[in-house]
Amino acid sequence: MGNSALIVVDMINAYDHPDAELLVPAVRTALPPLTRLIDRARTEGVPVIYANDNFGEWRSHHGEIIEATLAGKNAELVEPVLPDDDSLFVVKARHSIFYETPLSYLLSQLGVDHVVLCGQVTEQCILYSALDAHIRQLRVTVPEDAVAHIHEDLAGAALRMMERNMSASILKAENVTF
Repeated sequence: MGNSALIVVDMINAYDHPDAELLVPAVRTALPPLTRLIDRARTEGVPVIYANDNFGEWRSHHGEIIEATLAGKNAELVEPVLPDDDSLFVVKARHSIFYETPLSYLLSQLGVDHVVLCGQVTEQCILYSALDAHIRQLRVTVPEDAVAHIHEDLAGAALRMMERNMSASILKAENVTF
């Protein structure tokens, strides 16, 4: 066994994109277990790393991304999962949390060999990030009730692919071990 990190994917979000109406109900459902998972990771001293889209704002940093989302119409979806002072933050521009970000280096510096991926979108960023973690020889866990989807059928298929093709552990958030 090694060290784990909880990676919160794209939860700092203004929900003003074309698929937001389809995504928001799933976010509302995933939010309670996701929030409990973040709290448990913090209590257990597990690094909590936010990997978040910059929404094409190339001059932004994480503080500006947070401010913009809290000013949006769905701030209640962001407030429960805000980073605390100990959280780490990686800005990403594409679907994978690893693609041209310093995340691999950060995880190696922390001695992490197991990532727990939560957040959104199951059939997009979570799936691609799980694949990239797998090819980096990281163990992957995805709490199925702490990820949100746009299309439920694709999310189910994505979870099955992660389990079968990437040896990811797919389980409920309450059963995650760090």
